[in-house]
Amino acid sequence: MDVSADNKAFMHVRKHYIESFTLWNKILESVTIMNLEQVKTDLKNVLIDYFENVQFPRNGIFVVGCSTSEIVGDWKGTNSRLDIGRAVIDTVYPFLRMRHIHLAVQGCEHINRALLVEESVAERNNLEIVSVVPAIHAGGGTQVAAYERFERPVEVEHISAFGGIDIGGTDIGMHVKFVQIPVRTAHRQVGHAGVVTLSSRPKLVGGQRAQYSFTDNNLVDCKINPNAVRTKKISFL
Repeated sequence: MDVSADNKAFMHVRKHYIESFTLWNKILESVTIMNLEQVKTDLKNVLIDYFENVQFPRNGIFVVGCSTSEIVGDWKGTNSRLDIGRAVIDTVYPFLRMRHIHLAVQGCEHINRALLVEESVAERNNLEIVSVVPAIHAGGGTQVAAYERFERPVEVEHISAFGGIDIGGTDIGMHVKFVQIPVRTAHRQVGHAGVVTLSSRPKLVGGQRAQYSFTDNNLVDCKINPNAVRTKKISFL
């Protein structure tokens, strides 16, 4: 038996395997880099569309709900990705800060959809802080990425934000104040995930005499016709 020949054959196969493995890793790395850049581009396009259509208040709160699994084409919670989460936060966080808007990042159902905010935001808005910190599979990749980026991150249980973005069907509506308004954007996808954006407006309250814009008519004394006054008693039983 020619051991030398066997060794040469083995070394040849080993070298070929290593070269193939290295090449495959480079391909995967380039695809990942391309995907991350695409995620950033997709998200920035959605944000630009949104803020062109919404007059967001200074120091208002913007909620981000994001499934990194959905962005890469998988079902929510099955393939959480920290690198995707970082791409999302590194895009949306500076975008909001330059507009003096505060970011709140919704976690997954395993932490009851608690929201990560800066401690100063929680204090300024009298938000109830809860004792939990995010993990990849209990909070999600986007919340973990935000925890890395925030200066003094805390989790809060409830919030009434002015608006926000839902990436991948994470149901942010519970954190946006009434009355919620869907905002239609030209770009409606980040990676493979569908996107829904919300704004809000104050409720219209009142009855027959209520006014919803202030004009000179608001200063006019209202004369009531006594014959028009309802005299019939109403029973609520």
